Amino acid sequence: MTQESETRTTPVMDQLRQKLGEVPWVWSFLGAAVMWVIAVYVADGKGAGDMLSAAMSFSVYFVIVGIGQMFVITLGPGNIDLSIPANMALSGALAMKVMGGSDAMILVGLLAALGSGVAVGTFNYGLIRILRIPPIIATLSASFLIQSVAISYGRGLRIKPPEGLGEFMSVQLGGVPAIAVLTVGLAAIMAVVLGRTPYGRGLIAIGQNTRAAWLAGINVEVTRYLAYTLCAVFAGLTGALLAAFSGGASLNMGEEYLLSSIAVVVIGGTSIAGGRSNVPGIVGAALFLYLMVTMLNAMGAGPGMRSLMTGLIIVGVITLAGGETDT
Repeated sequence: MTQESETRTTPVMDQLRQKLGEVPWVWSFLGAAVMWVIAVYVADGKGAGDMLSAAMSFSVYFVIVGIGQMFVITLGPGNIDLSIPANMALSGALAMKVMGGSDAMILVGLLAALGSGVAVGTFNYGLIRILRIPPIIATLSASFLIQSVAISYGRGLRIKPPEGLGEFMSVQLGGVPAIAVLTVGLAAIMAVVLGRTPYGRGLIAIGQNTRAAWLAGINVEVTRYLAYTLCAVFAGLTGALLAAFSGGASLNMGEEYLLSSIAVVVIGGTSIAGGRSNVPGIVGAALFLYLMVTMLNAMGAGPGMRSLMTGLIIVGVITLAGGETDT
């Protein structure tokens, strides 16, 4: 009886594992759900809806920088952009200064932040391509230069964002933050770009085998340049939005996004070895990271212990997820 039962259930379990393997982003959403349940339990069931709304509001910044980082990581081993925090600080300061607190200058300020991202991405790729510096070293070196510019440009700068932009960042549509809806729309567009366009297919092909992609007629260097530029543009946009949400730009506002931008990519199901991307998983992973911190706060963890536990959990998840994506 037992053997017959095992015979009947094994194919079902195999099919379930196969289905879950086809949608690796499910795990990030399951992890987020578990973190939310634990946080609500620790808080004695209070504020469950507010907690979820806050998670959707704050996680959008992880999603945007994560999508940019995903483009770079998809290129293959060694491709990681470490200049994101400095880029965010510079773009946020630039956007706030250009806007000058005026609603009429919101669009111009956002364009300035995007333009700053293009310049940073071009500079990063120039170090990689022209000077033949490994991407990790190149973007880390660039971050020091970008941070120096941000310090020089934004020293003592604390310009409040335009009132209209600040209000928009807190607008909700049926209990869902409007910025979260727009971010999901952006993620959907990027998923189409990766899966349905020649550029996206070329990017994935390069991550799987650069030489084979070149022999297939893909312009490898243009594709790589666009990946680094897109990553920097998304970081620049995040810097401007985060500055608007937090009431102004600061030089250290992007610090937590260095490890987090990598974590949401890998936890979301993108292969750290390159050649495979997963945009929906980034959304779930961003919710997971925020709710994990919320859970630790609800448990009463102090700042030092909270940072230590957060770092250990993130590193542990990245290690486990990375090991799975390489197989």
